Amino acid sequence: MATGLSVHVGLNSVDPARYEGWEGTLVACENDAHDMARLARAGGFETTTLLTPEGTVANVTAVLGEAAARLVPGDILFFSYSGHGGQVPDESGTDDEPDSLDETLVLYDRQFLDDEVQQAFRAFADDVRIVALFDCCHSGSSIEVPGGTDEDVRGRYMPEPQQRQLYDRDREFLTELRDSLAKSAAAAGRGPDALLVSACQDDQVASDGDVNGAFTAAVLKTWDDGAFQGGYREFHAAVQKKLPRSQRPNLYLTGSPDEAFLDQRPFTI
Repeated sequence: MATGLSVHVGLNSVDPARYEGWEGTLVACENDAHDMARLARAGGFETTTLLTPEGTVANVTAVLGEAAARLVPGDILFFSYSGHGGQVPDESGTDDEPDSLDETLVLYDRQFLDDEVQQAFRAFADDVRIVALFDCCHSGSSIEVPGGTDEDVRGRYMPEPQQRQLYDRDREFLTELRDSLAKSAAAAGRGPDALLVSACQDDQVASDGDVNGAFTAAVLKTWDDGAFQGGYREFHAAVQKKLPRSQRPNLYLTGSPDEAFLDQRPFTI
């Protein structure tokens, strides 16, 4: 019988000592992590939840590494993240991002590059199914909220002044990290087979909420305590319909996940 492991990270703030005084206060991210873990447990997953101060790069990397060591072909990893998203310029020329930016998960102690996420996923055996839900956004001051103001929407993104300040401080570290990641990726060959759903387009706000983030709330409503029927594409389309046009979730496929995986009922071991 297949095994399902899930990891749920929710950060309502970050360490201001590591982010130049910025706390990045949010409301609903820990709730999101709890609710995603509850959904996973109901489906038979063994769950791990990392909340705010536990959501460090070392902890997230360690938990994913432990999962990679346990899961074998046919098993499944479900990884969810709720918190701020960010972007840092890619000046190395080693990345394939069309906008020359690396997206980041804003973890408690530092930003976690999208290339680091890929490296963590690459450690899993071939034919381990990987599903990731990211309730965050990857933009700064260029974000515009159609029909709303900053007071109307509490966005899950690191403001551009903080992004710029941190990048200037960490530029040398990030350059060395990217070079290391690029060498590892080249040695590994093709990328991991994973299905990723993000909360919004790159130029949109992923909204926080009083109970759940808007994206997580739409996921939970669509899932309907397990009553949903259909595959991942149908699930993504149904979640989209529950959100305004100002927040349109994206469905990303990395590597070559097979059609049978995409046609499976979501979160099925």
